[in-house]
Amino acid sequence: MKIGYARVSTEDQSLDLQINALRQAGCKKIFTDYGLSGKGFDRPGLHKALTTLKPEDTLAVWRLDRLGRSLPKLIELVDNLGKRNVEFQSLTENIDTSSSGGRLLFHIMAALAEFERTLISERTRAGMEAARLKGRHIGRRPSLNERQVQDAVRSIASGKTPSAVAKRYSITTRTLQRHIRTLNKKGEMHTSADSMSDNVRAVSAPRCRNPAQQH
Repeated sequence: MKIGYARVSTEDQSLDLQINALRQAGCKKIFTDYGLSGKGFDRPGLHKALTTLKPEDTLAVWRLDRLGRSLPKLIELVDNLGKRNVEFQSLTENIDTSSSGGRLLFHIMAALAEFERTLISERTRAGMEAARLKGRHIGRRPSLNERQVQDAVRSIASGKTPSAVAKRYSITTRTLQRHIRTLNKKGEMHTSADSMSDNVRAVSAPRCRNPAQQH
């Protein structure tokens, strides 16, 4: 059975053109999404269409972007359909995975999507390397700087509890422990920081109840 899917992204658009084309293509059922963007794939109409499909069925759309605007996600969705023994057809682009030519075109699109992902990854790595060479920080900034960690260690050494120190900086004791470990690796304030890390770990660990209190 051929099942159609139609979508418009704004409420002032009409589904009539798509529905008529899908009916002429032989769709027995047509599911729609009205006024929803194609950026995401979590749409009620699309979900119903996908769950209705059975092996040897075909999912048909009027145009490829009606199914979604992300090429990698489109590739993934159609690939998952193939694993379920479900074919895919896009009327405007003349893509039909039930034919050898349609499968070839779809594989070319998949190769282009993979090439696009590789280019994006390479540009990202090149940008990060350029930023490192300029001395810029890469990634999320740490919740505490080195001086704050040193002050935290001194505060714990002076008798303050790790939880109180962590609360002062609006972080958890686990995060404080991680910062102290990082300080240890740098070899600064090694002895005191190492002992403070043990203290933080001891406070962070859940306390065992006295067996006598369990009755």
